[in-house]
Amino acid sequence: METFNEALIACVKACGGSKQVGPLLWPEKAPEAAQRALLDCLNEERPAKLSPEQVLFVLRMARSKGCHDGLEYITASLGYAPPVPVEPRDEVAELQRQFIEAVRAQAKLAERIERAAGRMQLRAVA
Repeated sequence: METFNEALIACVKACGGSKQVGPLLWPEKAPEAAQRALLDCLNEERPAKLSPEQVLFVLRMARSKGCHDGLEYITASLGYAPPVPVEPRDEVAELQRQFIEAVRAQAKLAERIERAAGRMQLRAVA
């Protein structure tokens, strides 16, 4: 992809085309009007552009279809390594692992507090 616009067009195509994506971006518009609005936004010769939130919406939709062209263009143009998508199941597993670690750490802290409190009681008795 030579331009971000080309990457966005590839994302829109992966999502079923402007006829499918336009009405999702502008549900208040008639489907044909929403399609024309999207095509205007994707035409570099036109002043209309997608908002940052709309771009993210298109990128998320494309990701769900397995198309990563938009984000790959952004990262490459900024000098970052290519993105690696995280599957939702992987994210849940990682969050569960972090939760288990946090519970273990909390249990260790509770144990230390009990030991410290026990030492303080022994000093008070002596």
